[in-house]
Amino acid sequence: MKTIWHNGKLYTMETEGETIEAILTENGKIIAVGNYDELKNEADEAIDLNGAVLYPGFIDNHMHMIGHGQKLLSLDLSKAKSADDMMDMLMKSHPDLKEDEWFIGEGWNENNFSDKKIFTRFELDKVTNSPMFLKRTCRHAAVVNSKALELAGITKDTPDPDDGVIGRDENGEPNGLLKEGPMNRLLQLIPEPTEEMLTKALEKSVDDLLSLGLTGSVTDDLGYYGDYRNPLQAFRNVIGEKKKYRAHLLRRSTVFTHLMEDEATYDEPWIEPGEMKFFIDGALGGSTALLSEPYSDNPSTSGNVVLTDEEIDTNVATARKYGQAVAMHMIGDGAVEKGLDAIERHPVPEGKRDRLIHVNVLRDDLVERMKKLPVVLDIQPVFVSSDFPWVMDRLGEERLDWAYAWKRLLNEGFICGAGSDAPIEEVNPLLGIYAAVTRRKPGQTHEGYLPKEKLGRFEAVGLFTTGGAATIGKADSRGKLSVGFDADFTVLDKDLFEVDEEKILDTAVVMTVVAGDVMYRS
Repeated sequence: MKTIWHNGKLYTMETEGETIEAILTENGKIIAVGNYDELKNEADEAIDLNGAVLYPGFIDNHMHMIGHGQKLLSLDLSKAKSADDMMDMLMKSHPDLKEDEWFIGEGWNENNFSDKKIFTRFELDKVTNSPMFLKRTCRHAAVVNSKALELAGITKDTPDPDDGVIGRDENGEPNGLLKEGPMNRLLQLIPEPTEEMLTKALEKSVDDLLSLGLTGSVTDDLGYYGDYRNPLQAFRNVIGEKKKYRAHLLRRSTVFTHLMEDEATYDEPWIEPGEMKFFIDGALGGSTALLSEPYSDNPSTSGNVVLTDEEIDTNVATARKYGQAVAMHMIGDGAVEKGLDAIERHPVPEGKRDRLIHVNVLRDDLVERMKKLPVVLDIQPVFVSSDFPWVMDRLGEERLDWAYAWKRLLNEGFICGAGSDAPIEEVNPLLGIYAAVTRRKPGQTHEGYLPKEKLGRFEAVGLFTTGGAATIGKADSRGKLSVGFDADFTVLDKDLFEVDEEKILDTAVVMTVVAGDVMYRS
């Protein structure tokens, strides 16, 4: 059946400001674009947009879809504005929890508290006798109670690890703060969610994503829940012809070889395999991102490396063995340097591009090396509104020139797509577009943090359309309103190119369309 979409403003994203009157779709593809009067007689069905604004379908270029659903279903500490707020939320949660069940929460951020307080295990012991695990918003640190430390065997005599931090008090006793490796090892003690639980979380996630105008995501879920089969099956259970959504699955290095050896199957075009994913460093919030020089506000550390140079090299070599690209989490310039060293030693297969995730802190020499490589950049504009102004003290003036430098990276010709990193940040793409344009938190009125890096509206929307499509090798089939492209549309009640920038966040989703079918309608 041929369907015509008309009576609205339709932005092609081919060139800035270009609009068309109507689109004709069939079998999930755009088969014609042009004037309504020229196309209406070919249509079997008409969709009247009633003056709404239609864009190519928005893509979240980096998130954790199952994790987002779990956050929606669990104790969300990201809304706490003070330590008292957080403690109040903890005391009211899980009152009937058994002592052998885990008390789980996530999303806390001490930078939202005026006193920057991080709870100790002794304070958390007052909440519950059950083992407690509270993951920080960056997911590179957690606070736990004494019961959790006991189960993990972490005591005063436990040596400091090479791959992270065990927080200690003045007497050397563990205080409950764990970063990177120790946190991940304790996390393994928590029973793995079942396929049924993962399916429930993913279904909740997809419904939410569609309601926010997203038609697809690059997502990192395989490798977080033990055997890859459960999360992969959850995707098959939720996404498909009945509930259309496009998921590009990054494959964690911990399960990548198993996936390849098992010849795991997906369900394209809804579920497709992506690059091998691994972490090189942590996050700036917990001072675990790897910098080439010490932190300005804590000269005792330059951050943490999650993998040794040999392990990084082995991961890249393994991906190449199977003809695949890699996706590397690299926030600090020290991590970027290590990642570039490895992919320069092991060139990516012809026709593929390596994915550099976050790249928050760079240097001139690193950018010059990146320009010579087939890479795409996976950036998060919303990090500006969550990390500033405290990150300026953490990095110091001399490192701000290449910090969160989205404008410069676009000007240098890099392929960039934008994501939220949900559940670490709010998933709403309008928040990302607003942050890219204003470089400030909603409600603030200053000129923006590092304002020279502000993006124009076309650039900002492009990060979630043409840019996102290009990072997954779909530049010729997704992200624009053009003949032969996928009929994925995001329909909003406001024109993001004309509305006052403070009204961007007041924009409502009218419709979300995937492969020509309306998957969400307000």
